[in-house]
Amino acid sequence: MKAVYFAWVRERIGLAEEELSLPEEVKTVSELVDWLVARGEGYALAFENRQSIRAAIDKRHASAHSLIASAREIAFFPPMTGG
Repeated sequence: MKAVYFAWVRERIGLAEEELSLPEEVKTVSELVDWLVARGEGYALAFENRQSIRAAIDKRHASAHSLIASAREIAFFPPMTGG
């Protein structure tokens, strides 16, 4: 699965995207975030306020409880503003 990071999520992690090989127990967006946070300080900083981060699975908005098993791509981004 490819993970794509946008805006300050990307800046804190230090990557625009990466390929992930997830353990079998990671089944939801929330569990993926937990797994990413355990990978290091940049991830922990990027996801420190999880409620503000949005996710999309294969370009469709997803909730924290959405299943990721068949996903090819998951994107994480902060709330959008502007006009």
